[in-house]
Amino acid sequence: MNTPNFTPGPTPDSVKAADGTIHTVPSGWALLPPGDAGLTRRVKAAGESWVVQEKKGRRTFSKGVWAPAETIERIRTELDAERSTDAYAKKQAAAAQRREKVQAEYVDDFLGSVLAFLDFHPAHAELAKQMARAITIHATPVGSGTVARTKRIPVEQRAEAAVIAWMRHQTTAYDEMTIPRVKGKRREVRRMLARRSKELLNCYRSPSAPSSNCPLQRALALMEGNGLQ
Repeated sequence: MNTPNFTPGPTPDSVKAADGTIHTVPSGWALLPPGDAGLTRRVKAAGESWVVQEKKGRRTFSKGVWAPAETIERIRTELDAERSTDAYAKKQAAAAQRREKVQAEYVDDFLGSVLAFLDFHPAHAELAKQMARAITIHATPVGSGTVARTKRIPVEQRAEAAVIAWMRHQTTAYDEMTIPRVKGKRREVRRMLARRSKELLNCYRSPSAPSSNCPLQRALALMEGNGLQ
């Protein structure tokens, strides 16, 4: 069944359609809040329902699903009973193990891709490993929302983007910059800092390297001192 999407309306019992029209929630309906994906899927499959989402920046957040209150409660009761069985517990445990295995494999794959992108000279191999670990720890957790979690681009491109993003926050003054609220200005600043980061990386692709006062070494030393690696 096709479930229409709406944004929050001007009142708690209304929603707004894509064309701007306001719809009042039918009598006897209740809002199922987000958080239980299994329950939400079953409620949407059971009959008529309205999905409510809100976009903030580039991200879209679920605000829940409107559906008949009787349907929600019936399916919740059925699902609670199903989830209380030993068979369900075993199924969930097996699924968790599979997810952990997939995640561990991805972390290893991502770490290797970061090291390949860094391509430091063997003289700086230990520094490359330290940096790759720091970036991987930050970027790969499930639900982190970082570029490493997207599936829209190959892992090699994710690794490069994650390195540049990490360096932007750790080796530049980006987080303290006051950037004018002009369209395209933040993107321009990021491109400029990305060029500087790539220039710094190039320094480590030869036997010689910047002094210990270089921003990359300072950032890694600070993270190590704070126990973040």
